[in-house]
Amino acid sequence: MKNDASMAEILEARGVERRDFLKFCSLMSVYLGLAPAFVPKIVQAMESKPRIPVIWLHGLECTCCSESFIRSSHPIVADIVLNMISLDYDDTLSAAAGHQLEAQRKQIMQEYKGKYILAVEGNAPTKDDGVYCMVGGDSFLNVLKETAADAMAVIAWGSCASFGCVQNAKPNPTGATPVHKVIKDKSIVNVPGCPPIAEVMTGVITHLLTFGKLPELDRLGRPKSFYGVRIHDKCERRAYFDAGMFVESFDDEGARNGWCLYKMGCKGPTTYNACSSVKWNEGVSFPIGSGHPCIGCAAPGFWDNGPFYSRLANIGFVGSDSTADKIGAYAVGAAAVGMAAHAVGTAIKKNRENNNIPQAAEKEE
Repeated sequence: MKNDASMAEILEARGVERRDFLKFCSLMSVYLGLAPAFVPKIVQAMESKPRIPVIWLHGLECTCCSESFIRSSHPIVADIVLNMISLDYDDTLSAAAGHQLEAQRKQIMQEYKGKYILAVEGNAPTKDDGVYCMVGGDSFLNVLKETAADAMAVIAWGSCASFGCVQNAKPNPTGATPVHKVIKDKSIVNVPGCPPIAEVMTGVITHLLTFGKLPELDRLGRPKSFYGVRIHDKCERRAYFDAGMFVESFDDEGARNGWCLYKMGCKGPTTYNACSSVKWNEGVSFPIGSGHPCIGCAAPGFWDNGPFYSRLANIGFVGSDSTADKIGAYAVGAAAVGMAAHAVGTAIKKNRENNNIPQAAEKEE
């Protein structure tokens, strides 16, 4: 399919129903935090604008971001997402390899100078001239710099490309460095997560295709529409946190009843991501919902912020600066006080009934 074909032409050729296409546009507007009035604009952009050439590079990584991306839903990525872009270079998904594939990358850079998107999965080793990651006989560090030079925008997929991830963790023997510290003269959007949520990745591309620019970013270069709220704020276990009801071990009664995982090292109260709202696997669940504490994989340096299963420092509760231990004690104490007050009240009531003392007279005394 030619690169200048519109989304409408491509979908028609692939047999995608318009109902699915409109559903996709509506869901993307929701994920991006756009008003319903923007849905027609997304539809128009998809139907009229040509596909955007994309060069997808792989550095030091495990390919989990690609695995997540190709499992996007509503509808599946094969019907919509990969038709939104012209993925002409991806050394993991491409049939070609070696010099033939590298020639394709250089051809795209030349023909679409200043018009292609550079998507980067993984980071670049910088020690020893980048010898720890080689692509086509050249270091990934050089390939990254060369490809970014004429890109219209750079998307850093996953925590490896965004913040360094495990390769960047201490002692970092290869000098693994995130994209924004290598490429400093381009617009870069960080989409962290290990891996990021498929619909978040789709949403970033949808915004770029619709509005011709990257979405609004926070101070860490992440899209605010997806990384503007803490996981904790929309967590399905939040009520247990506020009530001081915590899992103490993975096989206790609290774990079986779905209580808060804060004491098991959950970093939901300090991690910003869409996990608790968009969720995974077509909105079915996310790690906390499945009984595993959040490890903060969308935050910078999360591998060095461990250990993962140890409780964090003091986290304030609603309207207070209480800790998990205190709030639990308060909850138990409040319950005890409540029972005692109820018992006293019952005794006074019975005393009145036995002595026929009017309530008003008792107050006057």
